[in-house]
Amino acid sequence: MKIRNFIIKNKSFCFFAFLALLIILTAVFAPVITDGVSPSEAVLGDALKPPGKEHIFGTDKLGRDIFTRVIYGARTSLVAAFSVVILIFVLGTVLGVLAGYFGGWIDTVIMRIADLMVSFPGMVFAMAIAGVLGASIKNAVIAVALVSWTKYARLARSLVLKIRNQDYVAAAVVTGSRTFYILRKYMIPNVLPTLVITAATDIGGMMLELAGLSFLGFGAKAPTPEWGLMLNEGRQYIQNASWMMIFPGAAIFIVVVVFNLLGDALRDVLDPKDE
Repeated sequence: MKIRNFIIKNKSFCFFAFLALLIILTAVFAPVITDGVSPSEAVLGDALKPPGKEHIFGTDKLGRDIFTRVIYGARTSLVAAFSVVILIFVLGTVLGVLAGYFGGWIDTVIMRIADLMVSFPGMVFAMAIAGVLGASIKNAVIAVALVSWTKYARLARSLVLKIRNQDYVAAAVVTGSRTFYILRKYMIPNVLPTLVITAATDIGGMMLELAGLSFLGFGAKAPTPEWGLMLNEGRQYIQNASWMMIFPGAAIFIVVVVFNLLGDALRDVLDPKDE
């Protein structure tokens, strides 16, 4: 009964959560959906075939099935995007909570580093870091994470500053509660809902940034099935084989929209004003 009431009350969230689950399951069961076809197996005799019964999304310049590569690309893109979001969520939250609660030189050091990071255009800085580390999806994740954690740190710090001077926190300090207990009991639980909403809405944005790095040659390398890389490979054939860009582009568009709308719906569910 409670589940039914929750679904009725939060129809939008449940709908987009269902779509997000379908996308994740598609990535997990990619070998089953593609009937065991390899995303990296080249068949030069089938190169640049248009969409048809044999290849519903067509083939690329090496004769690889684009449908298979798009499905497997969901694995690469989702794992990379979730990895970035988890990294910046954990790092930003921890640093922001420490800066807001302890203040002093800890706050100064963390915030000055954050100011330094945001003084550069994010994508340009990520390209520079990825260029130094070398082109790979792993290094692209590290590069995007290094330039994106500051938002979470600033947000967590501002929330902690509002909570730190509350009477119940002062009472916990007076009664001799340990610092770790106060952080775990009062600070982190109060900042998590807002940060979780932020993380959910950032999944689509992080996916776009990673796809952009791959498109520019700073992310995934061939023959890895990754949507940004597939766009890069297809741009030379946009006039003669436009399907090489249409389907990876459509996959990026659909997934980003679903996760963005899921984040918006989650915000409505966790909005403190509704409680």
